[in-house]
Amino acid sequence: MNRLRPTALVIDDEPDIRELLELTLDRMDVNTITAENLTQARALLAGQRFDLCLTDMRLPDGNGIDLVDHIQKNYPDIPVAMITAHGNMEAAISALKTGAFDFVSKPVDLQVLRNLVSTALKLSNTQTKSTRQTYTGLLGSSEVIKHIQDTITKLARSQAPVHISGESGTGKELVARAIHDFSPRNPGPFVPVECSGLTETLFESELFGHEKGAFTGAQYRKDGLVDAARGGTLFLDEVGDIPLSMQVKLLRVLETGTFRRVGSVDAQQVDFRLVCATHRKLWDMVAAGTFREDLYYRISMFPIHLPALRERIQDLPVLIETHLARIDSPRRLRMHADTLACLQVYAFPGNVRELRNILERAVIMTDGDVILPEHLPEHLLCSGKGVSGKGASGEIMTLEEMERRYLRQVMAQFQGDRHDLARQLGVSDRTLYRKLNALR
Repeated sequence: MNRLRPTALVIDDEPDIRELLELTLDRMDVNTITAENLTQARALLAGQRFDLCLTDMRLPDGNGIDLVDHIQKNYPDIPVAMITAHGNMEAAISALKTGAFDFVSKPVDLQVLRNLVSTALKLSNTQTKSTRQTYTGLLGSSEVIKHIQDTITKLARSQAPVHISGESGTGKELVARAIHDFSPRNPGPFVPVECSGLTETLFESELFGHEKGAFTGAQYRKDGLVDAARGGTLFLDEVGDIPLSMQVKLLRVLETGTFRRVGSVDAQQVDFRLVCATHRKLWDMVAAGTFREDLYYRISMFPIHLPALRERIQDLPVLIETHLARIDSPRRLRMHADTLACLQVYAFPGNVRELRNILERAVIMTDGDVILPEHLPEHLLCSGKGVSGKGASGEIMTLEEMERRYLRQVMAQFQGDRHDLARQLGVSDRTLYRKLNALR
């Protein structure tokens, strides 16, 4: 055995499967040691180091998920992939949630297997260490942010789809990029797709590409964004806006790893990791019949919810300090205590994106080295004081009430159109319209 080559442990009770996997891995310059059951596998794991493990789901003396759990607890640096029966998605999801790196279905597609092995071998043994300080934009010391940072570290080692939810401006794309950056796919591309801006016809062409002559105006063949994401990560932002007729085609890509360009009959194989995001409640859309239930379960194996800024207001000082340093590092501006007090009682409907816009304006407005309350936008001030968190009778208002009060103030003062208002607040047009409709 060549000790310079990586070594894989293969567990399957079928000799033909073991031989197939062994031959395939050998052609990839990977040594293979095989086991027929869990008992043999545990003994081999205790006796030597492995770079990868492939295990069948059903074994004579137990379940492959038990081995996944054993490896996670005792050898967390070893990527382990599950071999499942065709169509047994429930077992595959259970394996991924237990800690499996990925899964492959029987009969084993050799190209899918080779992609899986190549990606797994890129994982670094040091990848599980905390890297919170390197998460650009995802700042804070609150418990919820620490939990999200830990979750990113864990999910970066997996190949399972991730669904990120949260209001506009909370940093969903930052989280998606962090998952990609700390994964073995980081040498590959990160391809973001804004689904809300694509019509049904345009969506299919943009995602899958088209052949020359596929439709009027298709003067040449065009590769789609799925093609562009080969070896990397495809990020579908506002996945809830994908037309219902297109959802089944996305599901087919996820289940088979193949797609067809518009106007083509030839299936193309593709390898990417899917990360989705939306501010909408997908399960409510499933109940309403506007989002496919099978697609929902396929993309929501690992959900991450990002809190609104008003729900982690204790992170405001570090966010302000960091963004001021990025916006205007030469002057090293400071925030006056009264200015901070104004911001701490503000509802931030645009979340961190709106905070950055407010700080950019304040940097322009001040000539000194201290940001005063008067340097904030007018809708944050009431006679020189911060927006009050109390109602007319003196009782503490809820965050929702503060947000409604703020929006009414802004609409009363703003003279431009709503698109300009949305841009200044750091939110999308759709988010602003939704919040204004709630005021009626």
